Amino acid sequence: MNDADLHKFKHLLEQQRDELMSSHQLAQGSTETVELDQSSVGRISRMDAMQSQSMAIETTRLRQQQLRKISTALALIESGDYGYCNVCDNEIDVRRLDIDPASTMCVACASLKEVEA
Repeated sequence: MNDADLHKFKHLLEQQRDELMSSHQLAQGSTETVELDQSSVGRISRMDAMQSQSMAIETTRLRQQQLRKISTALALIESGDYGYCNVCDNEIDVRRLDIDPASTMCVACASLKEVEA
């Protein structure tokens, strides 16, 4: 992988990280505890609020997981190890990194992992 590719992927990862962090800040209020006061909110409305809260919590968990992947990829760029599969140590195809610059496995190893799961 050449320096231009590395620069491009670093920029993409930083952009994704910034977008995830800003959406995290916007969604922070939706994970707050649901009010159980029946006089102000009906049972159905509370159930809707609790479902929305559960979805927001899961979205937050997925966002944090993606942020960890991005941080790992950025650290790999800094250390010079970016673009290599963490299973077989072969170079990850640039087309795969174009789709997901935080990928840490080549297509073959990722496919094997999915089959095992």
